[in-house]
Formats: sequence, structure tokens, C-alpha cells
Amino acid sequence: MDRLELRKRNALTTGDPLNTTGQIIETSLPTVGVIEQLQAIPLPAPLNSDDPRRLPGGTGLTTTPEYVSRGVGYAVSIKNIAFSEAFDDFAEARVVLSPTGVEVYTAAVEVGQGMVTVLQQIVRTALGVEQVAVVPADTSEIGSAGSTSASRQTQMTGGAVLEAAREVRKLALERGAGDDLNSEGVWLAGELVMTLDDLCADGPISYHTRFRHPPTVEPDENGQGDLHADFAVVAHRAVVDVDTELGLIRVVQVDTAQDIGLALNPQSVRGQIEGGILQGVGLAVMEELIIDEGRILNASFTDYLLPTFLDAPDVEMALIEEPSPWGPFGAKGIGEPPTISSTPAVVAAIRDATGLELNRVPVRPQDITGT
Repeated sequence: MDRLELRKRNALTTGDPLNTTGQIIETSLPTVGVIEQLQAIPLPAPLNSDDPRRLPGGTGLTTTPEYVSRGVGYAVSIKNIAFSEAFDDFAEARVVLSPTGVEVYTAAVEVGQGMVTVLQQIVRTALGVEQVAVVPADTSEIGSAGSTSASRQTQMTGGAVLEAAREVRKLALERGAGDDLNSEGVWLAGELVMTLDDLCADGPISYHTRFRHPPTVEPDENGQGDLHADFAVVAHRAVVDVDTELGLIRVVQVDTAQDIGLALNPQSVRGQIEGGILQGVGLAVMEELIIDEGRILNASFTDYLLPTFLDAPDVEMALIEEPSPWGPFGAKGIGEPPTISSTPAVVAAIRDATGLELNRVPVRPQDITGT
């Protein structure tokens, strides 16, 4: 049977039980659509070049095309979103409207994932005021937002900020006796009835909230129960060229289709996905801690290999938008799923190219040559 057809026939979707916990999946899970969108992405052109940069040996000039075998591999994965198993998962936020614009207070940590930009977008959309500043995280000003992990901050802190912004808008319209709000002030029937200066003459309008996702439960003695609040599914297809004589590998392309709920910032989403894929490639073909009797032998970046820009494969992607029932505007967390099935897709492609079992990562040259 075709390997994609096999996956589609066994794909989990909304209404199915999760076979590990028995939980009925009630949120969106477009697994078949993700596989079909991945399948529709064209494969790269066959290798037809003596350019060493396009060969597994790279500029080391060790490989010639006649020793190169190409393989294609697929993998599909599911990821739970946010904290699970009855953990009290919450995020606090405060939104403050003043004559100069909006300030957003949250303890959520920006680690390069684009969270500040997304929070600004959420507030602009919900509140209608363009001047939005996210105050640097400070727990003396605001309560916890939880960790920047579990692909949760967009949904959790984003959800808190959205809730607070909507309440500030409601309070502003009540104070200004209008039906619309923007950067100029409060409007009624298309006419400006109160400027932001007048609206906030007696003080800023502020709202503080603590946002929680739908409740989850602790697993019973058999590990069963409604343990997770949301899920995301992703599929990857990797194309690799392998020098089967020397055991050298070049990851040519990794394509993906990912269930993202809604792309609040498509450019940021694509950046997160490309970065996550490169992490997965690193785990597949080069990243490994070498430990001897508890001592790390490659404890510096001289010896611990990380993928660089030159190792980055081409990436084509399809974004599947089926809204989450509780993420802001339907968004889902997208940070971790790209790393989960990109690694096994690359290894599956190396298997396809070599016919070898390859049951470890990273795949080393000696795993291919047997020497």
C-alpha cells in the first residue's frame, strides 16, 4: 500500500479517541488534510549537477554524482498544546488605555518567537487602537504567564491579552457612550464624540485578567482521561541525497503541512516552522552528545555539531487553518510541532535511499557504510 494512503486510512481526526489516553478529540485535528496538502507540494528536481555545494560531500569535494542515491521519507506527528493533566495552567495580562495609546503588561518571555509582535496585533485588532506597546516582562507589575514552552504562549498569553483588550474596549465605549473606538477616540453613528484625551481625563482605562484554557484531568490508574486541552498535527516530507560509499548525507528539501488554527502573523509562523525544521534536521544527521562514563566528550561548539545556514534545506509549506475553539481568533501554538516529525522524515528518507534499517539518530556515516 502507498505509504501516504496507509497514513490517511489510520489518521486521527475530531471525534476519534486518542489511543494512548482514551480521550475523545473534540478540537480540530485535520490530519488527512495535512497529509493531502503535503502530498500536493511538488518534489524537487532530480540531482543534475556537479556543483559540490549540491552534493553530500559539499565543498570537501569528496562526492561525485554516480555514488549518490536519493531518498524520500514521510512522517506525521501530533502535539498536545499547553500544559495538561489537571495542571492549573494560566496566564495573566493587563491592558491599559491612555491618551497616548495602549500598554500591555504580561510576564510572558519573548525568546525570539515573535510573541511581542503577535500581542500587539491581537490588541490592535480587538481594541481598535493602533498605538500599542508591550511593556518588558516584570513580575512586580503582573502575575505569572507561565513558561515559554509547550507551544502555549500564543494561546495562553494571547488569550489573556485578547480577553483584557475586549474588556477595555467595552469599558471605553461605556464611558464614552459610543459604538466604536479607534486611535482618535470614541465614535457614535460614524461621528467622533469623545477624544482619547477626554475619554481618559479621569484616568486610564485598565483591565487585568487571568486566562485559563479548558480544564483537563489527571490520568486515572490506567493513564486514561481527558488529559489535554488542544492538539496540533503536522506532516513532513524529506528529500535527501546520500553518498552510500562514504556515508555522507545532504538534506535537499523538507516540505511540511501544519495545522496552525489561524496564522496571526504568517511571516512569523513561517519563520518558526523553518527554524523548527532545521532543529529536526540537526537531530537527524549531526547533533549528538558523546558521553563516556558520565563525562561529555564534546562539550564545546567546536566538537558538538549544529546545522548552519549552509546545512539548511529548502522548505515548502502549506498552512492548514482550522480554528482552535479557545486560542485567540482560533490560533494554535506552532513552535514545537515542526521539530517532532521533521527528524523521522529525514531518517525515513535516508532509509529509502540506502535500504538500511537505521534505528538511531543522528545517522552517522558509519551507520550507512557499516565501517
